[in-house]
Amino acid sequence: MEINWFTVIAQVINFLILLWLLKRFLYKPVLNAIAEREKKIAAQLSDAETKKAEAQKERDAFQKKNEEFDNERMAQMNKVQEEAKAEKQKLFEEARNESNALRAKYETSLMQQAEGITDMLKRKTQDEVFAITSKALSDLAAVPFDEQLVKVFIQKIQDLKEEEKIKFAAALSNGDKTILVKSAVDLSASSKAALEKALGEMNKKEAKFQYQLAPDLVSGIEIDTGEYNLSWNIQSYLDTLQKNIAATLSFKQNENGTV
Repeated sequence: MEINWFTVIAQVINFLILLWLLKRFLYKPVLNAIAEREKKIAAQLSDAETKKAEAQKERDAFQKKNEEFDNERMAQMNKVQEEAKAEKQKLFEEARNESNALRAKYETSLMQQAEGITDMLKRKTQDEVFAITSKALSDLAAVPFDEQLVKVFIQKIQDLKEEEKIKFAAALSNGDKTILVKSAVDLSASSKAALEKALGEMNKKEAKFQYQLAPDLVSGIEIDTGEYNLSWNIQSYLDTLQKNIAATLSFKQNENGTV
């Protein structure tokens, strides 16, 4: 079979023309379209990455703000708790101080009342003791109270310890001073004489005496030489009574829970 080279060459030329046409009008546009598509996809991917990065950035910022908010909220809560605690402590201290002030005021009032009652009882007891003693001595011994008072005082002098007697006698004998005799009641002449006689036995010399009425001695008598003072009265008994009364009042207050 004879080859028709003209036909072969024509077909080759047609094939080449077809390839050119395909490349010119089909393959190149398709490649351009694919490239454009890839470029668009790459742009979209880049935009997506950018948006993703922005979203992550916003997320990180939000998380940071959320953490800051939580920290600030906790700090505010701690601050409020501390302020509430401090205010509670302040109110507690104020209440305790007010309570202590009221307690002190109440205790002072009770003490003043107790002292007032004790003083009143003491004064009343002094008056009653003085009256009862005078009447009892008069009724039982048929002896005036001032004489009995001087008699008891002389006995107290005689009962002094030896060293006290020496001091007292030296004070009585020292110079020409007037010996001051104070008494709760007026002393009769016989009472003064008995007292001066007892003192003269200790003094061994004459002395000048001055008598002075002193109701504060509470049924007692006192000798003052200027250097030595000797006294006896029922004040010590009244002081003991006062202490007992005060202790009783304090015990009652403790029982009532007021102190």
